[in-house]
Amino acid sequence: MRNLPRRAPLTLVYVCVLLAGHVWVERGPAADRAAAVLRHVSTNVDNLRDHPVAALLGSALFFDGTLTDVASTDFVGTFITLGLGVCVFLAWAEHRWGTLRAVAVFLGGHVAATLLTAAVIAFALHRGWYPAEVRQALDFGVSYGAQTVLALGTLALPRRARLPWAAFVLAWPLGGAEWHGPLPDFTTVGHLLAAVIGFGLAALPALRRGRRSEGGTPAPAHSDAQERDGVPRGEVAPAAATAPPPS
Repeated sequence: MRNLPRRAPLTLVYVCVLLAGHVWVERGPAADRAAAVLRHVSTNVDNLRDHPVAALLGSALFFDGTLTDVASTDFVGTFITLGLGVCVFLAWAEHRWGTLRAVAVFLGGHVAATLLTAAVIAFALHRGWYPAEVRQALDFGVSYGAQTVLALGTLALPRRARLPWAAFVLAWPLGGAEWHGPLPDFTTVGHLLAAVIGFGLAALPALRRGRRSEGGTPAPAHSDAQERDGVPRGEVAPAAATAPPPS
């Protein structure tokens, strides 16, 4: 966190916006106004049909959780999405690939997972798996974007830790899932879709090898073989010593 202003300035600004919005919603004097704003930016099926851009962008300016009730499951979700997803892995992505790519990954995961979830909801409503009131459900927050960068963050981990981390990213949304026929609740579906998006991005060669240098320009890619040979990224293996010519 001490290096966040230098390494990931936009992430720091975003965290401040999220905290300010949370305080306004939870402690602000205009409770009715805050509730109306959240209903307007909720990414439910009806809002996405009526005002999709405002809902998609506005919902990413708030997080759904708690910062004070540390014994609750809501705090666990806040720690994972806001703490690990935004403060850690979004900051890592911004430092590694630059601000524009980090924003594209986070916002792209948020938007894509939301729209795909809306399609699943429409299908489930048609089949009678979800109740009709889900069309107007209150659904906002940063968790889909955070889940995307949590999955992408497997690239930041040592190889031996990547499989357990991937299992955790997929498993934690299922912990409190409520099942409706063959489907879990739509928020669980959204988190799983966001994770799949993040894992898909992690497989892209441009993201696996691309890295921004401290000066903001991409550093040259180095092969995995070079890392296995004990040469850290960013360093060049010393040339093999040659024997002196015979006298």
